Amino acid sequence: MAEDIIAKRNQPSLHLSAMDGYAVSFADAAGPWSVIGESAAGRGFDGSVRTGEAVRIFTGAPLPQGTDVVIIQEDINRIGDEISLNTSAPPQPWHHVRMAASDFAEGDRIIPEGTWVSAGTIGAAAMAGHAALQVGGIPHIAIISSGDELVPPGLPLTSEQIPASNGVMIAAMLANLPCTVTDLGIASDDMASLSARFEQAKGADIILTIGGASVGDHDLVHRAAIAAGAQMDFWRIAVKPGKPLMAGKLGNSLLLGLPGNPGSAFVTAFLFLLPLVRHLAGSGNPWPVSLSAPCTLPLAAGGTRAEYLRAIIQDGVLTPFNMQDSGVTRPLASANALIIRAVDAAPVTAGDHVNYIPVDV
Repeated sequence: MAEDIIAKRNQPSLHLSAMDGYAVSFADAAGPWSVIGESAAGRGFDGSVRTGEAVRIFTGAPLPQGTDVVIIQEDINRIGDEISLNTSAPPQPWHHVRMAASDFAEGDRIIPEGTWVSAGTIGAAAMAGHAALQVGGIPHIAIISSGDELVPPGLPLTSEQIPASNGVMIAAMLANLPCTVTDLGIASDDMASLSARFEQAKGADIILTIGGASVGDHDLVHRAAIAAGAQMDFWRIAVKPGKPLMAGKLGNSLLLGLPGNPGSAFVTAFLFLLPLVRHLAGSGNPWPVSLSAPCTLPLAAGGTRAEYLRAIIQDGVLTPFNMQDSGVTRPLASANALIIRAVDAAPVTAGDHVNYIPVDV
């Protein structure tokens, strides 16, 4: 949402029955009563109810004037138009009644700016009298994969080549967010190829590079970005996996460079790219949510970098994968949690609670 949603009406606009039964006055709750009409949803009783009178009423129907309680039909004996209680429990005032404005009142802020527009959001806004919603931006992401070893998925490979899995993985991670994605393909490990891709990416809200961000002789993305005019905010972070991550600006575009190892690309995209996209789209709470659960395995003490362990949470307990190497992809297929290990965290014994982030992409 790009603005608060303010209710244009009371909901309900009248006192409504929450059950099928009979509407009476609480002051006349002992009965018996004569049924003088009925009230249905969208077609209320046009009249006033006096002592000794009742109105047959259905769920969602407005309470007639002079009534303030609904007695459910199961608690009533009826012979013709005469009814009486068949229970010793007396009705209570406003029992089985949805009070006017009990959901929300005209002028209430029912949906704050920055809220994710879900099906429930749309339903509540429509009930509040709105026919359209003002939403945030739709950021555009241009993805550049780099590496001479990369080949588009599905094409034949030599023994020295690998499928370019990161680009399609990141695009899938973005699929449920309000954004558009352009995959600019694979850049070779040379300045000319990278420069051409940066030129193609101009105008994107986020230029996302994958791979080539480390410090090896063939890791040229940082150098090519600087040559293209990028201003770097940081390069290399104390996170495992994901140390080579870089961030800055290239013209009017935000530049985010992810490591090329699949585990590193996944974790840093989850922690940095997705919150950035949510922020640009107007989210009031773009960050992943941290929860706590018992861990089935012991964990070593934390190191000098914050570590995010791929794990499965099932039946309320966490099980980290034995293989945490950033180059493996198989755990990513079933990981639904990242266990958070802070710098210098104390060792964990099996059964201890640890913090984790649910992975829902």
